[in-house]
Amino acid sequence: MKASKGTRTKTRTLMRKRPRARGLSPITRGFQKFEEGEKVNIVIDPSVHNGMPFSRFHGLTGIVVGQRGAAYEVDVYDGNKLKTVVARPEHLRKNRC
Repeated sequence: MKASKGTRTKTRTLMRKRPRARGLSPITRGFQKFEEGEKVNIVIDPSVHNGMPFSRFHGLTGIVVGQRGAAYEVDVYDGNKLKTVVARPEHLRKNRC
């Protein structure tokens, strides 16, 4: 049997919430607004499946370059290469620095 290579492979610990944080996240996270040029952290919320970026980008910081429907386009460096990640606001947090 061949192992599945879907978007959630090898994410058992990466996309797991702490026991007291389980369940749905606050609804206000989906209403966040970001401006172009703003720095954001990609923190995948496992309780929201829509608009989830690929697991490789979890924990990275990027710059918002545009909007695509309800989602945002974020430029992130993957090694030396600049990549564009499309993620909904539930998976983005404003960078404090």
